[in-house]
Amino acid sequence: MHRLSASADVFHVIADQTRRGILDLLAAGERPAKDLEARFSISQPSISKHLAVLKEAGLVSQRQEGRMRICRLEADGLQEIFDWVRHYEKFWDLKLEGLGRYLDLRKRTKK
Repeated sequence: MHRLSASADVFHVIADQTRRGILDLLAAGERPAKDLEARFSISQPSISKHLAVLKEAGLVSQRQEGRMRICRLEADGLQEIFDWVRHYEKFWDLKLEGLGRYLDLRKRTKK
């Protein structure tokens, strides 16, 4: 089985605020790399390194269009995170149900 490098581990990848910001921008649609570079107050080589990590993890793809590199979100790469978080959803549901009961009780006692 092929093991991704630590930098390609999707959990490690999204731990970085800049990479999450890039993913957020790409969630709205494809963008030229130049546009992404303009959105952050870090150097172009730094953005290129972040994009390389995102590509290695399978979260971003790029294609050439003339002289531009067009970046695209590959959301399927986030499935592992979704599956992991979904496992904990039952705990959130229990907390929300408890909150709902508490609010209902408060509402009834105020009448």
